[in-house]
Amino acid sequence: MVTMDISADRLLADLDALAGIGGRLDGGVDRVAGSPADLEARAWLAGRLTAAGLAARTDATGNVFGHVPGAIPWLLSGSHTDTVPAGGRLDGAYGVIAALEVLRTLHEAGHPAAAALEIVNFWDEEGAGPDSAGGLTGSTALCAGDHVDRIRAYLELHVEQGPRMERAGLGLAAVEGIVGIERHQVVVHGTANHAGTTPMAERADAGRAAACVAAEIPGRVLTLDGDMVVNVGHIAFLPGAPNVVPGEARLVVEWRAARDDSLRLAAKELRELAHDTAAAFGCTGEVVRLSRKPPALFHPDLCDLVEDACRATGAPVARMFSFAGHDAGVLSAHVPTAMLFVPSADGISHSPREHTPAPQLAEGCRALLEAVVRAAERGPHGFAPTPRDEG
Repeated sequence: MVTMDISADRLLADLDALAGIGGRLDGGVDRVAGSPADLEARAWLAGRLTAAGLAARTDATGNVFGHVPGAIPWLLSGSHTDTVPAGGRLDGAYGVIAALEVLRTLHEAGHPAAAALEIVNFWDEEGAGPDSAGGLTGSTALCAGDHVDRIRAYLELHVEQGPRMERAGLGLAAVEGIVGIERHQVVVHGTANHAGTTPMAERADAGRAAACVAAEIPGRVLTLDGDMVVNVGHIAFLPGAPNVVPGEARLVVEWRAARDDSLRLAAKELRELAHDTAAAFGCTGEVVRLSRKPPALFHPDLCDLVEDACRATGAPVARMFSFAGHDAGVLSAHVPTAMLFVPSADGISHSPREHTPAPQLAEGCRALLEAVVRAAERGPHGFAPTPRDEG
């Protein structure tokens, strides 16, 4: 394990200062990408870099970078400081400030790993603004440009944003990848008719059929993969009047899974369920896939390195997948990538109640420092690229 240590007090003070930019009275943060608070936070970060004797720059997209002056770094670490409306103070911000603290620590110690490390605050990870292109904007732009050609590995530290780590008593986790996400729309076609005069047995009720699909699909999918998560977050009946039997109904189903075969089996199950259920109500049903993001599998050697770095802190450690999307998912299609997680209290995120105890925040930063040093010792060609199957 490295002999130097991060400054936990400085890490926490910077997190507090950043949370004050766009801070809310309830403890949350409003720092949607492109807002005045978001721009202020990015300028604040550049100022912190400069104050530490580091070089800061902002690219055309809005990504903020920092590195040792004169160095040509190849190892990238960071996250994002934009938030959802009424978001938490750690989501994204923790990874940026921890990367800043690691770079400052290495630079102050004159450690050779300092010259290898570049930190980044990506633009618009959340996609929460009305003019957003959908999120992950900064990392997508980075990977479409020339700068990515110089990057040989990417490490991202983040709060888990779920309850799994806390429930298992873990202090740290080495993240193996990000689950795949698919959204499917089910459209049921029936016959609109007078709700008072049409006998129940003679209806082609698209609404009842859609409601049955919505109620049954989670259970069916979970029999295929018990680790999947499923959500029916939108349903609409047309024409939408209390006294009209719905002639059409639409619902959107989203599921997330670490295995691509689980996603495909779930889609097959939904198609069969929609067809059979619609027919049982005298209707027809169709399923259209709206979007697909395949699982992002991180680099196995870099994941091993991260796990070893986490274990070097003495904390309870495990491997896991992320069920939320991150900039690391974008980077993983281009360069060797891995993530580190610290627990989220009560599994709460995207909320003013988002919290991780200070000792665990410091521990995560120490694990990132250890991982950066170990990666730097491997050198810029120490991790062979692995192609990603887009499915």
